[in-house]
Amino acid sequence: MSAQVAMFSGGRGGAAIARELLRAPGVRLTLLINGYDNGMSTGALRRFLPGMLGPSDFRKNLLLHLDARDPGQAALAAVLEHRLPDGTAPRDLAAFVGALAVDLVEGCHALPRRPRLAIARDLTAFLDRLGAGAGRFDLADCALGNLVFAGAYLRLESDFNAAVRACAATFGSPVRLLNVTGGENAHLAALKEDGRLLADEAEIVAPQDPAPISDLFLLRDPVRDRDALEAMPAARVRRVLAGRRAEVSPNPAALAAIRDARLIVYGPGTPHSSLYPSYLTPGVAQAVAANRAAAKVLVVNIREDHDVQGLTASDHVARALAHLGDPFNERRTVTHVLCHEGAGDRAVPVDVPEGTWGRARWITADLAEPARPGTHSGPRTVRVLTALAGLPAATPLEEAG
Repeated sequence: MSAQVAMFSGGRGGAAIARELLRAPGVRLTLLINGYDNGMSTGALRRFLPGMLGPSDFRKNLLLHLDARDPGQAALAAVLEHRLPDGTAPRDLAAFVGALAVDLVEGCHALPRRPRLAIARDLTAFLDRLGAGAGRFDLADCALGNLVFAGAYLRLESDFNAAVRACAATFGSPVRLLNVTGGENAHLAALKEDGRLLADEAEIVAPQDPAPISDLFLLRDPVRDRDALEAMPAARVRRVLAGRRAEVSPNPAALAAIRDARLIVYGPGTPHSSLYPSYLTPGVAQAVAANRAAAKVLVVNIREDHDVQGLTASDHVARALAHLGDPFNERRTVTHVLCHEGAGDRAVPVDVPEGTWGRARWITADLAEPARPGTHSGPRTVRVLTALAGLPAATPLEEAG
């Protein structure tokens, strides 16, 4: 019988952990992701298709199972990650799609027929929208995989979650990839303690002053009156943005995955874009609380992100619990905290008795990937996670070196 594992994740922050969980015997992995990304070409794509969430983090997680040593899988990864060069015109994309449909694209000959035709079909749907004259769109620097998602979204009557399912099938993903919401369009904004407004997701993840973020907002529309807002006192900005909150529904499949999980992982990632907005989804905190059987493990980031400069590990846990509606961990929303032992001021706070903090067991271990400083080692981290949940690990812990 398979063991259900539900992991809150983003684009690449938890990729090594997710990849190793896929290798663990008997694990059925569900990744819970939000679609609020709006940086650069993803933001341009969302503006071109009003109502669509950002596909970037979903696209990145379709790479988890693809092995560069397998020609067919390497070709699928190349489609997902290929960036269109400057000067790409719709006719160039149309020529690519036409050649792809008859297997004439250089470097794509290894693509199996079924995904090749599905990719061509969805890119054709996107081209049809381009040809309809519904606004201008610059194809330069767009990830081809994002355009496949956009085409699937259009083909499936603007149902974002259906597009996620369709693309997961096209690229053969063994991961159950779920948007945490029902697919309603929404936009992030934040307010910092120094009163500075971060008007969208791109600004939330960008370099910024070290003042902490005090408020996170999920808005029904993008911020379009920045100048007016920045002229207001912070308290008034907070009230205005609170009045613009988006009404989103939970994805029933995501709630079921949380309730049925044997292990719930609050993965590493950019907190105010990848993680906290997912925790704020209606019903998520209740589904976590309803699961009394799972180990619920918060994996603390090793590398410091721009949006959480200077925070200690205990600060991270406190903020996650606040966004999950359980600030004192009275419902044991987090049963264990897993922290890299070399993370500076990220060890157990001095007032933690016998390795517990806020009713959570605090575990420190060497979790770093030696070849990639600042990132988690999949085998090392998953060895601890599976042990906490009573699951067999995929591989023995390698010697630190």
